Amino acid sequence: MKKELLLGNHAITRGLYEAGVEVVSSYPGTPSSEITMNCATYKGTGMYAEWSPNEKVGAEVAIGASIAGARAFSGMKHVGLNVAADPLYTASYAGVNGGLVFAVADDSGMHSSQNEQDSRTHAIGAKVPMLEPSDSKECLEYTKLAFDISEEFDTPVLIHMTTRTCHSQGIIEKSERVEKNKGEYKKDLHKYVMMPLFARAKHVLVEERLQKLIAYAETSPLNSVEINGDGEIGIISSGVAYQYAKEALGDNASYLKLGIVHPLPVKKILDFAAKVKKLYVVEELDPVIETHCRVIGLDPIGKMQNGKHAPVFSLLGEYSQNIIKEAVLGIKPKFKEFPEAIPVRPPVLCAGCSHRGVFTVLNKLGVVVSGDIGCYTLAATPPLSAMDFQICMGAGISMAHGFVKARPDYADKTVGLMGDSTFVHNGITSLIDIAYNQSNTLTLLLDNRTTGMTGGQNHPGNGLDIYDDPAPEVDFEKLVLSTGIKKVKTLGCDSLAEIESAVKEYLALEEPAVIIFRKPCALTKGVKHNPPLKCDADKCTGCKICMKVGCPALTMKDKKAVVNHTLCVGCGICSQLCKFNAFV
Repeated sequence: MKKELLLGNHAITRGLYEAGVEVVSSYPGTPSSEITMNCATYKGTGMYAEWSPNEKVGAEVAIGASIAGARAFSGMKHVGLNVAADPLYTASYAGVNGGLVFAVADDSGMHSSQNEQDSRTHAIGAKVPMLEPSDSKECLEYTKLAFDISEEFDTPVLIHMTTRTCHSQGIIEKSERVEKNKGEYKKDLHKYVMMPLFARAKHVLVEERLQKLIAYAETSPLNSVEINGDGEIGIISSGVAYQYAKEALGDNASYLKLGIVHPLPVKKILDFAAKVKKLYVVEELDPVIETHCRVIGLDPIGKMQNGKHAPVFSLLGEYSQNIIKEAVLGIKPKFKEFPEAIPVRPPVLCAGCSHRGVFTVLNKLGVVVSGDIGCYTLAATPPLSAMDFQICMGAGISMAHGFVKARPDYADKTVGLMGDSTFVHNGITSLIDIAYNQSNTLTLLLDNRTTGMTGGQNHPGNGLDIYDDPAPEVDFEKLVLSTGIKKVKTLGCDSLAEIESAVKEYLALEEPAVIIFRKPCALTKGVKHNPPLKCDADKCTGCKICMKVGCPALTMKDKKAVVNHTLCVGCGICSQLCKFNAFV
């Protein structure tokens, strides 16, 4: 046994290894990315890992490995589970051969996400068990137990994470890997072929399984009770919210900690409620546990209005110790107030970002930009202000197509764009739709040779696999031509004049067209940068036109532009805007 301080995500990876998992297949998504990234460090140990083009494919690879008899895993963020929901919901009917586990990481507070959904509702909809660890130690333990539950109850199992459990550190105890003998594969149409004839019978089994899982939840040590004092205050909680409550309230409250958040027990909750005088449910986002408590006849204090109690907790964002202490004990935190307002510092594109020149031109031309998920979302805010709408991953191209179909008069001033990893994820089918329906739409593919927003992971379009070994590389230009689109060109991203000329030329076409802008992400290892620029104060007039590129390496001091040489990578975008040749 060896103790180690690990991130929650890395603890899950360790749990996968110790559980004898053989196949890991995921698409990166913050805050879940490190789980599969860290799996690559176990190369040669019997645990194979890969980056898949998207979460649906990743889930299907894991399902196939499970049917073959191996223990298998796929990880994703909450919106990634939306993409993987199709196979998950039906895999619930089919069941497993080898243990099958999915981890889903919710982003309470939307630190790096476009919505704040609660993935526990997916567990309810798919009728599969969901475990929720509250720290790194439990991340490891619950992961190993999830595979045992999967095989015992013939079901996929979800592990529910949040940003804080993913990225906080805790002490774990390492054990040796336990190799699992593959389950024998037998052809079984009734089990694995989910056509209506067989699926109807499997739905009956799923409902029976759910009842068995409820019984399991009643006695499982994952759902634990701690009674303190006279039971004046009772807290039902799970995950990181339980840790907040414990730190905020200590021995002033009794606790029912739910490690299994679906299905929820009934008798265990009722017994706990009977031992306390005032019952609270502390959970982030949706009132899932609170709704269950009301269904079984309880009236807890939480997020929902009822006859006796006003809501004391928010449906929005992350909780904290102070929020819980104020809601339950009425103790308001003390803050030191400063007379000056702290300036807001929103996230911006990195210095030397390969996208900056493209967005500088799009801003200048005033075109309608249908955007997508990725680093380039940061171009939506001033000073670039070069994005009009953005919904979900892969929608940049599709929405542009729909916009132009609804407003043909905007065809010569509308672009759809997305990055290379997103294009592989699910942008290809959107481009096929444009080609198939002969949409007069210009698509910009921003190829920075990596999955930038989630930390620089490889993907099928950059020629490297998860282990940084050479892999077949998708030829984007040939792929575009294969859809039937005839107008496609590939350019670099350094010359504003070239970018502007190409965009104007292709916007004037009356047919589908694609421009691929290719330049490696400035943060990619191995990328060589130019020397940093300097601003000649004697030539600088303080016109601030260089500030329009939104580069964090540029500031103004004494009405002169100043370059931070520790940030500047010499991309030269600012110097192309300067009419006075002040940058050298």
